Amino acid sequence: MHIRDIFQAHPTTFSFEFFPPKTDKASDDLFETIAQLQVLQPSFVSVTYGAGGSTRERTHDLIVRIQRETNLTAVSHLTCVCHTLDELSAIFDRYAASGIENILALRGDPPRDSPDYDRARDAFQYADELVRFIKSRPNSPDPRGFGIGVAGFPEGHPACPNRLKEIDNLKRKVDAGADYICTQLFFRNDDFYDFRERCELAGIHVPIIAGIMPVSSKEGMVRMAELALGARFPSKLLRAVERCDSAESVANVGVHWATEQCRDLLDNGVRGIHFYTLNKSDATRRIYENLGVKDSLALRAR
Repeated sequence: MHIRDIFQAHPTTFSFEFFPPKTDKASDDLFETIAQLQVLQPSFVSVTYGAGGSTRERTHDLIVRIQRETNLTAVSHLTCVCHTLDELSAIFDRYAASGIENILALRGDPPRDSPDYDRARDAFQYADELVRFIKSRPNSPDPRGFGIGVAGFPEGHPACPNRLKEIDNLKRKVDAGADYICTQLFFRNDDFYDFRERCELAGIHVPIIAGIMPVSSKEGMVRMAELALGARFPSKLLRAVERCDSAESVANVGVHWATEQCRDLLDNGVRGIHFYTLNKSDATRRIYENLGVKDSLALRAR
């Protein structure tokens, strides 16, 4: 389903994000996770995309498998990094042939094993350029073209300390043709509400969905900070984690914190919630249970 139709049908969307597995065993495990989460009837699921060639192929393979073997709508991540114009054209030809209708367009980070990678070799330097390219594609599965999402940063873009310029950059992505904004993870809802209001003041009126990643372990918090390039952990959350004496109790704290985030977001009219699942189902299912519903359709009816 085209992302515009999803937002039109549901005043509040609920979506999950996965990353491509590295082995056949991991692929089978992931599909078991997807099956467990499918019963929650998410609005859509997305699959991340790395700068390496093998990772890219696994992203495409996973997106196509979701499209063919489940009743879920799949959104594929796509980055500017390490791509020529011909490579990008070939990717969209493959997506169109596979019936993939929706893309999350990102600038992306250089490959970890090539920190000195010269981005001047890329066809596009910024996500707004990629959005314009996607909009120009003549062979999308839908007459309206591909559905397009872009990233937003409630805590600030790590590469742009000027918060005024940051919103201007985001508006360029929206003006180029983006249909919605999916935010990076955050742990203070006030950061999201401030971001949402600043978007409105800048004339950005597309749906903004909130990215939520439950804390699962103390080690995971360090990885989150690295993943989000400086995610801010509130002192109350840190204090709660420090009181924990087991991995299970840390996970419980993470689920509780994320549940309260979601409850507050729903009470304040969030357009959608996007769960960064880390390819696991337990935390997301528990959050749904804590909210007092069996699936996202019941949440949307509230």
